[in-house]
Amino acid sequence: MKYFRALTAVVLAGAMTLSLAACGGSTDTAESADTSAEAEATDEASDDTEAVVTTVEEGQFIWGTNASFPPYESIDNNEVVGIDADIAAELGARLGLEAVVENMEFDAIIPAVTSGKIDVGIAGMTVNEERLVNVNFSTPYVEAGQVIVVPEGSDITSVEDLNGKIIGVQRGTTGDDYVSDAENGIEAAEIQRFSSAVETGQALLSNKIEVIVIDNQPAKSIVNANEGLEILPEPLTSEQYAICVSKDNEALLDAINAALADMEADGTLQAILDEYLVED
Repeated sequence: MKYFRALTAVVLAGAMTLSLAACGGSTDTAESADTSAEAEATDEASDDTEAVVTTVEEGQFIWGTNASFPPYESIDNNEVVGIDADIAAELGARLGLEAVVENMEFDAIIPAVTSGKIDVGIAGMTVNEERLVNVNFSTPYVEAGQVIVVPEGSDITSVEDLNGKIIGVQRGTTGDDYVSDAENGIEAAEIQRFSSAVETGQALLSNKIEVIVIDNQPAKSIVNANEGLEILPEPLTSEQYAICVSKDNEALLDAINAALADMEADGTLQAILDEYLVED
């Protein structure tokens, strides 16, 4: 994996320089022996790195998503596109791997990661304690939050007004968790769960539900695509999206974090977000 070899070489080259400087008074024989030992250590370290970092399929970076959550992922001309698709492609390129997508139900992504069907989940996924029980998460790549979508002129103006209402959510998402958690004090008349964000918007327009609770950017996509809907100004939560990785593959997690840090430093990550995100 080209990315890991390059990183290892830089670190070890620095270590060799310091070692030789400290041994300036040694004989040529001693210097030669030290150099040989360091070269051997370099080879071993490189071998160890390559042996630890593994993916489900050699040469591939298989990422799972639910391609019905614009602008993070959606289908266009039979291809998965969006923020997460661009991030996955960039990560694959930086890791020297081919990015391959597996489209599935949102609540199937973590089981697919833990069972070894896919390498990672990249799906506008919020980091929370429940998910951390089963998977590790990368450093976050975007800030998000849950919001309320209603028809214009609705009598629902705050979270307190959700009580007694028919609420629509995307199945398995943080919005689903939020309205289902008794600690949040929402006593819905009914919670209807849909497979996609688009379906929640259609259900609201057809009066099958009275309100939607969903992430802020998909909410903006729903409102922009459907005249007569609006987002209440006060968000319900503040969240962070990150990439989920198997707890058995910490080396891959470290590599992803290093690549994300590089993407942030050189402006690639921000450029991807700016291309898709709708400003408030």
